Amino acid sequence: MLAIPELAMPRTSKVTTVCNGKREVWMDYEEAKAYFLEMMMTTEGVQRDRAECIYIQLLHGLDECSDEDE
Repeated sequence: MLAIPELAMPRTSKVTTVCNGKREVWMDYEEAKAYFLEMMMTTEGVQRDRAECIYIQLLHGLDECSDEDE
């Protein structure tokens, strides 16, 4: 049995994020998670909310994460 459920694991190491209208392609999933975790911990208000939204999507293993409401 896997320590992390398969559904939560990213299928590829590449991920695209859209934060505050800025689209960025990350070649390392873990690097993207670390960046948004740090951003979430060091900012306040709307910026923190945006980072938290993306970080949660990264935790769920999405290949494309955005802070925009669809």
